Amino acid sequence: MSSSRMRGRAATVAALAGSAVLLAAVPAFAHVTVSPDAAGKGGYSTVSFKVPNEEDSASTVKVEVILPTDHPIASVSVQPVPGWTAQITTVKLATPVTTDDGTVDRAAARITWTGGKIAPGQFQQFPVSLGPLPTDTDSLSFKTLQTYSDGEVARWIEIPRPGRPEPQNPAPTLTLTAAADGAAAGTATAAGTPPAAPAADAGKPVAASDAVGGSDGTARALGIIGIVVGAIGVGFGVFAGRRRRPANAGAAGGPSEPAV
Repeated sequence: MSSSRMRGRAATVAALAGSAVLLAAVPAFAHVTVSPDAAGKGGYSTVSFKVPNEEDSASTVKVEVILPTDHPIASVSVQPVPGWTAQITTVKLATPVTTDDGTVDRAAARITWTGGKIAPGQFQQFPVSLGPLPTDTDSLSFKTLQTYSDGEVARWIEIPRPGRPEPQNPAPTLTLTAAADGAAAGTATAAGTPPAAPAADAGKPVAASDAVGGSDGTARALGIIGIVVGAIGVGFGVFAGRRRRPANAGAAGGPSEPAV
């Protein structure tokens, strides 16, 4: 093998080795995500935005979640997160939304968390209650801005598209599914209106546990009555016997006992 070919092969091997080192050095970045990632249309759902810190020497100090106003959500509330202060910004809707509570002409457009820190290698979850979820779309994407203490801003704003590769900076996306009957009952409870209790069925047989409980109570009552009646009978018999004994004793010629 000529020296030039040997040098060419060595260069190729070095390049491949260098590429492997670079690939190994690239961190596996985590995205801002929403969990659970699916909820029923028309219902209420509590979701959490999970925000990981991807910097080595800076902390996350601000998180902004942008809510879609083309499919507005009438009711938005946040769960307190220790160390963080949440602010909800609302906007006036071009087309009001009709809900069970009436017509809503304003909706939340942005939630901003500040005051806390997410250190390198850590993450924080921000729970939010949303509802009623729209019924005219199959998904909701929440563009998110993540600000670091060094001024860097990670923009999770790219909308994932079905059938396409995941974008480099995807926005957290909630898939909306058709609500089943069971989900509808759960939705009513979440909305503060518990589902109605099933009506009593006069033709339905009594459960075994109910029958046992009823017969057990009846047996106890009858047992107590029997004990009382027996005690009265014993007392009456003793009394009658004691009344008869003096007459019998007198007839036999023995001394008579004084009457009780």
